[in-house]
Amino acid sequence: MPCGGVPGQHVDPGRVTVLVEDATAAPSMHNAQPWRFRWHSWRRVMELRADTARAMPHADPDNRALHLGCGAALFNLRVSAAHAGREPFCRLLPDPADQLLLATVRLDEPPSDSSALSILRPAIHRRHTSRDPFTEQEIPEAVRRELRGAARAEGADLLFPGVWHIQSLLERVQDAEGRDSLESANREETESWIRTGPDAALSIDGVPDYAFGPVRHDGRAPVRDFAGWHRVAGRAAATFKDSPQLVLLGTAKDRPDDWLRAGQAMERVLLTATAQGLATSLTSHALERPDLRWSARDPLTAMGHVQMVLRLGYGPGGVQSPRRPVGEVLECV
Repeated sequence: MPCGGVPGQHVDPGRVTVLVEDATAAPSMHNAQPWRFRWHSWRRVMELRADTARAMPHADPDNRALHLGCGAALFNLRVSAAHAGREPFCRLLPDPADQLLLATVRLDEPPSDSSALSILRPAIHRRHTSRDPFTEQEIPEAVRRELRGAARAEGADLLFPGVWHIQSLLERVQDAEGRDSLESANREETESWIRTGPDAALSIDGVPDYAFGPVRHDGRAPVRDFAGWHRVAGRAAATFKDSPQLVLLGTAKDRPDDWLRAGQAMERVLLTATAQGLATSLTSHALERPDLRWSARDPLTAMGHVQMVLRLGYGPGGVQSPRRPVGEVLECV
C-alpha cells in the first residue's frame, strides 16, 4: 500500500517519506544499503528490517557490518523524527522469532527533549564518506570530548589511539589488503558493488567511480581503493598522511544488539563530527578478519570489541553516493 491517503492517520504521509529519506542517507558497507522499512500507519510504528539479499557472506559472514549500517539508519530515523516533533520510542530485536526485524520505532508526540537529536538533522545530508587526504590540523580536545560524549550517549566507547596504536592499525589494514588480493571470492564480492563508466551515473547503490577519491601516491592512510583493476579517466594522485587521525569505536559485548547500538553510536559520532566541520571516512578493512579485529583493540582500555575505525580530520567532505529510491525500501501496511 502506498504511504498516503489513510483516513485517521496521525503522521503526515509526506513525513513518513522524509523519515525514510533521512534514514537511508546512512553509511553502509560498500554502500549496499541492507535495509527495508515497513510503516504501520494505525499504530504509528516503523519497522526496520534487514535486507539479507544485500549481505556479504565473505567479508561479513556474521552480518555484523549489516547490523552496523542498519543501526546508523535507525539513528538517522530517530533524528528525523525528533526534528519533526515526534518522540522515537525504539525497541531493538523485538521479536526473537523474526530475525530480520532489527528494530521498531513508535512515533509518539511530543518529544520529551528533542534538541540533542534534532540539531543533528542538517548534518544527515551533509555527511559523506571522504576518500581524500586530510590536512595536518589536529582535532581540538573540546571537539574530541564532544565526540566521545556522542558515542557514550548511544552505549559505546570512542578512543583516540596513540601513535604506536595507529601504526599498528595501519599494519593490519595492509595485512587485510594483502590477503584480499589473494582471495578471489573476496575480490569478486567487492567487485559486485563497484560502479564504473556509464553504470556509475545511473547507479542507486554501491560505490561509483566518482566517489573513489584520488589514487594514493604516497602515505599510509587506510583508504580502501575501490578502483582495483579499473582505470578511471582523469583520476588524480595524492599523498596521504602517514599518521592519520584514527578513532576506534567499540562496545563491551559483541552481540547483534551491541552491533545495532554501535551503528547508532557510529552515526551519532559522524553527524556530530560533520556539524563540527570535520571530514569523515570509515574503514572496516582490518575488522573483516577475526584475528585482525581482535588485535585492533587496545589492551590497556576497557573497550572489549572494536566495531569500527573512523578517520577524522579537516579536508574535503567527500561526494554524495547514490541511494535507492524510497519506494524501493518502504512498504506501508
